[in-house]
Amino acid sequence: MTVFQKSKKLFHDSTKVIPGGVNSPVRAFRAVGSNPIFIDKAKGPYLYDVDGNRYIDYCLSWGPMILGHAHAEVLGNVRKVMAKGTSFGIPTELETQLAEMIVQAIGSIEKVRLVSSGTEAVMTAIRLARGCTGRDKIIKFIGCYHGHVDHMLVQAGSGATTLGAPSSPGVPKDFTKHTVLLPYNDPEGIEKAFNKYQDQIAAVIVEPIAGNMGVVPPQKDFLKTIRKLCTKNGSILIFDEVITGFRIKYGSVQDIFSVKADLTCLGKIIGGGFPIGACGGKAELMNQLAPTGQIYQAGTLSGNPVCVAAGIATLNLLKTKGLYPALEAATKTLCEGIHQVLLERNIEHTINPIGSMFTVFFNPGPVTDYDSAIKSDTQAYARFHHGMLKEGIYLPPSQFEACFVSTQHKQRDIDRTVKAVRAAR
Repeated sequence: MTVFQKSKKLFHDSTKVIPGGVNSPVRAFRAVGSNPIFIDKAKGPYLYDVDGNRYIDYCLSWGPMILGHAHAEVLGNVRKVMAKGTSFGIPTELETQLAEMIVQAIGSIEKVRLVSSGTEAVMTAIRLARGCTGRDKIIKFIGCYHGHVDHMLVQAGSGATTLGAPSSPGVPKDFTKHTVLLPYNDPEGIEKAFNKYQDQIAAVIVEPIAGNMGVVPPQKDFLKTIRKLCTKNGSILIFDEVITGFRIKYGSVQDIFSVKADLTCLGKIIGGGFPIGACGGKAELMNQLAPTGQIYQAGTLSGNPVCVAAGIATLNLLKTKGLYPALEAATKTLCEGIHQVLLERNIEHTINPIGSMFTVFFNPGPVTDYDSAIKSDTQAYARFHHGMLKEGIYLPPSQFEACFVSTQHKQRDIDRTVKAVRAAR
């Protein structure tokens, strides 16, 4: 029997000094109706909690641990750099090295500005787009999450094309009134929005593969329609690849879909488990940032040597021949196994996989946008999550998140996971 006594005590203590007991809301496990587990350590594909339970981890710190936890070469590079100091606030050669690796990997990026989080990367991209175009309106898609930037925390109104209203107290209405919300995977909706707002649109920001309403791949012509309309109207196309950057292939998914973004936001994997973000694009846009341009952006820990060292080691390892096809094959095998068991148990579900990402929706599907995603049975997912946790499998504590596979998940872990699906109640 799985015991969570120490986790229970630690959560009780944490609520006294941390809002909700957690430093990011989804970690509270409220979406699955339970209390969080507290982790003591991690190695490879496994998490170990404070009660001594081991879990096969498919959350992977929400995506960045593509090489598994505590990878020896990544940590070795970090230790070497840490011995020299942890933060200087002055340029280092390592910053240039990581920037060069990103530029070489992603054809649409000529220059890149390193920051400290995905949220900060998005904030930078939006300010840059507005500054370069002299326009205010930003189009985003319902169900896509771009960090807790004020003008991105918006909720949908009653229409398919609507100006956003704040989805969090503390966000002024004036901040979100320039955010236009549209359904994901709806090319016609995009055309209507451009017809309505014409030369007011500074940028369109999109997750090329949605990962924050669960995994939802783009349908045919969706991204190409956005690209065409942005080009025609002088608007900037921003790809939020904080999740997908270096996750599906080495570099960006822009090559897969034959669509080039003007600005690309990165994070997660490029830091190898350390906090980092980046905004990159064509030199003519990026040069508008201070100090070469007038659009201001700064950060004390931007380009932190420890984070950059972890990123360099990670990206070097990801160049290994055959790594990405093997990840995709392992993910496919896992998803097929889960599907067969749920089918045998007569449980309605849809699994959306792409590359080494997937989501099991408790929903007959198809799941192609936010409206179809929220038809999922969240109570069924909560039971599934709890049952899998008892069987030693850690899944994201929300129906509307992505699962990830690492290079350290072996066939034995996949077999054990499928067996757990059969046993979970």
